[in-house]
Amino acid sequence: MKKLSARRRHPLAAVVVLLLALAATGGLYAAFAPADKAQADDTAQSLAIDEGKKLYAVGCSSCHGTGGQGSSDGPSLVGVGAAAVDFQVGTGRMPLQQQGAQAPKKKVIYNQAQIDQLAAYISSLGAGPSVPTEKQYSPDGADIAKGGELFRTNCAQCHNFTGKGGALTHGKYAPSLEDVSPKHIYEAMQTGPQNMPSFPDTTMPEKEKKDIIAYLDAVNGEKTESPGGLELGGLGPVSEGLFGWIFGLGSLIAVAVWVAARTAKAKKS
Repeated sequence: MKKLSARRRHPLAAVVVLLLALAATGGLYAAFAPADKAQADDTAQSLAIDEGKKLYAVGCSSCHGTGGQGSSDGPSLVGVGAAAVDFQVGTGRMPLQQQGAQAPKKKVIYNQAQIDQLAAYISSLGAGPSVPTEKQYSPDGADIAKGGELFRTNCAQCHNFTGKGGALTHGKYAPSLEDVSPKHIYEAMQTGPQNMPSFPDTTMPEKEKKDIIAYLDAVNGEKTESPGGLELGGLGPVSEGLFGWIFGLGSLIAVAVWVAARTAKAKKS
């Protein structure tokens, strides 16, 4: 007992105990930590990047360069992020069918798994906006009235008041937002595709994006009639003014001709 007590009072006893405690802690962590899951996630991500690189080499590299650095036929993809890939490829705009003023929406040629693989590869080239979650773009619980105000302030000058789309300059146009999924609308605001400015969270917070999506869902969703009467295509003052000139002014002219004819007839009699 005296020998054991002497060892406990040894100057290195505390160090030995500390080392044993650290070794025990490390052993327990190694035994119970979810290392397999982390390794599996890393492996899956690496496989997605490898498959995406193969898809990129076949369908994208001729315009955007073998390493995504861009060329005279396509911009650099370094730093555009997964959201830009999911929007452009998920709406069929990419791969581009032919050069033009802008890329039109067309039939999607990749399935979602392949789109995710392309997005994983492009993300590996440089950090950028990620694909939003359903919680971020779901219109549930959003403020529709506030979304309408935000849309009329930031979007209506190109997309018109209810998102019907409109013409721009030099063959460019703002596409219709009818039947566009909430996820793609959110990604478009995040990344600014084609001629559209981008609205990152620093400029337009996530809550405001949700409000805009809720507004578009309300005005372009299922409805039996327009709450404002005859919507005239929902294109705004152009179609409304044309309607006023043709039918309003035309009716006034018709009434004036009728009155003049009746007056002339009355004088003859």
